Parts: sequence; structure tokens; C-alpha cells
Amino acid sequence: MIEDGTGLLTIGELARATGLTVRTIRYWSDESVLPPVTRSAGGYRLYDAESVARLELIRTLRELGLGLDDVRKVLAGEATVAQVAAAHVVALDAQIRSLKVTRAVLSTVARRGSTSEEMTLVNKLARLSAAERRRIVDDFMSEIFEGLDTADPDIRGRLRFVPAELPDDPTPEQVDAWVELAEMIQDPDFRALMRRMIEFNAADRGPDVPAGTSLWFISRLVQLAADARRQGIAPEAPEAEEVLRQLLGDADRAAVLERLSAASSSRVARYRELWAVVKGLEPQPSYAEDFAWVVAALQARPGG
Repeated sequence: MIEDGTGLLTIGELARATGLTVRTIRYWSDESVLPPVTRSAGGYRLYDAESVARLELIRTLRELGLGLDDVRKVLAGEATVAQVAAAHVVALDAQIRSLKVTRAVLSTVARRGSTSEEMTLVNKLARLSAAERRRIVDDFMSEIFEGLDTADPDIRGRLRFVPAELPDDPTPEQVDAWVELAEMIQDPDFRALMRRMIEFNAADRGPDVPAGTSLWFISRLVQLAADARRQGIAPEAPEAEEVLRQLLGDADRAAVLERLSAASSSRVARYRELWAVVKGLEPQPSYAEDFAWVVAALQARPGG
């Protein structure tokens, strides 16, 4: 405090009183957020007790991440602390979402051992806008269901087929899953595979076929195949024929084999896993071993 009875502080004394550096205080003063009360005869900046309180507020706002423009608005009374804080929360939320995407991209790149070209693609997919992500999903759904949902309006419901959309506040795992899912559903080969599987399911539903037949068949397959596996019946064993007869009756086995081969594809299973992650659901049972047992049993009897 200068010894002139005014109670004013030099910039050095203000720094010692607040624990801030002279350089920081001088910068904020130059930026007009902490103007000096006056200057000494020698031209040095001088501050008062109110400057100390103002400086503490500036420090608090800056530590919370507010820019100098927002600090000026608060100090000038153009905005309240609450208003600036609310706006800053929105900005922080956007930053957090961006950081989550960045983390997921780096995680995916590290896991895949991606090249620089692959990393660029992954980053681009992860940062798509909600509208762009929706367009990719809609395009996929339109292609695999084209014409089928006209003939069978409830086929999507029967297949429990709901598009997986990235939530507004995704976890890194959901972003990672979405990136892989987006690549998958844009692959023409995978689209053809999904279309074939859906066509098989749509063919189950004719004018004389009751609703739920397809789901009943899958439930029956899982039950019979699981029982056979528990009993140690190999797909090629003679006893497997009775299991197939109970499941299929006199149905066209070649057509069933083609259908099950599509449905039990590892890519379809992976799609379902990713779908569950993006939707925030627990992993769904795939019954992969049961499907594989029936497929192997059918393949062991090509003339059946």
C-alpha cells in the first residue's frame, strides 16, 4: 500500500494480496477488465479495495472457463453471472460431446491399428451431424425393406427391427459402436445379406400364415437345438434327423438352410451386438451355437 493515506495498492501489492502474478493482473488491466483506479505521479497503476474484490470475481470466472468477453459483460452489468453460467454450460456440454467423439475415434483407431486414411474415415463418420446420421440409417432401411413392408406392413415389428440412432449424449462406447455400424450399413454386400434375410422372413407371411409364425419358428429352433446340444447329439449323428423332423416337418430344407445361413451370419450377429450398444441395451442373446447346430445338421444331409 502506498504511503499517502489513500489506501491504494500498486500492481505488485495487489499481486501479493491476491496470489496472482503481476503479469496476469497487467494483462487483465490491458484488456480493460481490471482498469486501474488511477495512476501515480510516476505513471504506475494504482488499485483500491474494490479492485481486489473485482479481481477475485475475474479470477473465479476465468477458472470456470469463461472468456474475457463474458467476463466484461458480467462486470459491466450487461449479463448476470447466472446467465453467463447457463450459456457456458451449453458450451461445455458441446465440448464434452466433442471430446467423447474424439476419445472414441482414437479408441477405434488404436483398436484397429488404422492407417491414416482409415483414421480420416472413422473421424468423419463419428462427427456426422444428427441429420446426416439419420440419412444413412434411412437409406439403409429403405433399401433392405423396399417393397416388403408394403406387402407385409408389420414386418419391421415382427423382426423387432428399429434403426439404431446415436443418442444426443452418447458414451464413448456408443460412438465407437456407431462408427462401426455406420461402415457396416453402407456396405453393399452387407445390405444384400440383410435384404436376403428379411425376404426369407417376409416369405413366411402369406394370407394363410398366422402372425408370429417366424418368431415361433426361431423359438422352436433354439429350444430343440439347445436340447440336442445338451444331450451331446452331433449335427451329423443319426439322432439329429429326428430333431430336424420335429423342427421342419416336410418343409423345403434347402430353402431353410439358405435362410438360416443368412440369419446366423457372423456379420448379422455383429450388427445386432452393435445395435444393442448404440441403443444402450444389455447384450441380446444371439443363440449362435443353436443356429450353427441346425445349419451343420442340414449341411450334413444335402439330399434330405
